[in-house]
Amino acid sequence: MTLSMTTVRRPRSLCLTLAAAVALVIGACGTKDAPGPLEPTSGQGRIRFVNLITDPTRNPVNAILDDKQFGVNLGYTATTPASLPAPSTANFAPIYEGARTLVLKKTADTSVVVATLPIMVTAGTDYTLYATGGTGGATVTSVIVGDNNPAITTGQAKFKVMNMSPTAGAVDVFITAANADLTTATPVAANLGNFVPFEGEGALFVPGTYSVRTVPAGTLPADRPAAVNSTLSVTVAAGNGRTIVIADAAAGGTPLRSFALTDQ
Repeated sequence: MTLSMTTVRRPRSLCLTLAAAVALVIGACGTKDAPGPLEPTSGQGRIRFVNLITDPTRNPVNAILDDKQFGVNLGYTATTPASLPAPSTANFAPIYEGARTLVLKKTADTSVVVATLPIMVTAGTDYTLYATGGTGGATVTSVIVGDNNPAITTGQAKFKVMNMSPTAGAVDVFITAANADLTTATPVAANLGNFVPFEGEGALFVPGTYSVRTVPAGTLPADRPAAVNSTLSVTVAAGNGRTIVIADAAAGGTPLRSFALTDQ
């Protein structure tokens, strides 16, 4: 994983000593055409992690990505790298393509491995890795969503939706102005199943504040106001992208909750 990357040009006769968190000494310099020790030798994707482990006894967790610390004390619905200390607060972190591994350890006792989650990274792709399950001591597994985040049309904002609630089942998702009448609204995503992302690159909206509400899939228009099972208010500016995540309660089951991840 590379949280930052710098390309260094060196005269052939010069050897450098760099100091970071650990001192790195570079010995004899290579040939002019050989890649330097800080130059990438393969393609890169980007990754972020979201904790949806529904077991309070194992939360919060520390995330270790390819043996490097990727997040500490991550509670339910917490995400990284956005939660890392400045300046490493990006929405996604760059990572080399190929087979990678995310290990989760219990923050209160790091000898306890909560889960080991493999991921195959393809260059040029953004990945969101959700740790899921764990209710009542069950096994923690993962859902991995590969995506891309192209530039948003000028003057617009973008919403995506991910249904991560096993309890909710399929849902209809409405993104409307605050207090808009659900009986006349059109869902932005209909019959969105569990662990299924909203198709395509997302829906474009005028920047502003929106109410995100879900109801069981197929709920009749007149019954929608009383059937809302999760709600969220989200403000987005021009050029911003958000993924709305529908999730269970912290220990599984209801009440459902929704929260927003920043994509762009």
